[in-house]
Amino acid sequence: MTNVRSTSFGLTPLLIFSVLFLMGAYFVFAAVQGDYGIFRRVQVEAEIEVLRGELDVLEAEVANLRNMTRRLSDGYLDLDLLDTQARATLGLMRSDEILLR
Repeated sequence: MTNVRSTSFGLTPLLIFSVLFLMGAYFVFAAVQGDYGIFRRVQVEAEIEVLRGELDVLEAEVANLRNMTRRLSDGYLDLDLLDTQARATLGLMRSDEILLR
């Protein structure tokens, strides 16, 4: 009986380990840096917070414009607001006012 050893037997486990290590490193890199990775998720969450803040500001502005529109409607007329809008838009003033420049 002779022991026949292949010379490539010592190289095969090293090659398999190297391939598995490289695949693992790639998947770890993709999980951290990829399109759906941890860093991208943090970036998207920060963007969501900024956009929510902008949405709140815009909703408040829309509510203010709806209120002013309602106050100038036929069913409810706010004369003070109408006077203010006429002065700002048309440059009107009352006859008893004095204009200082």
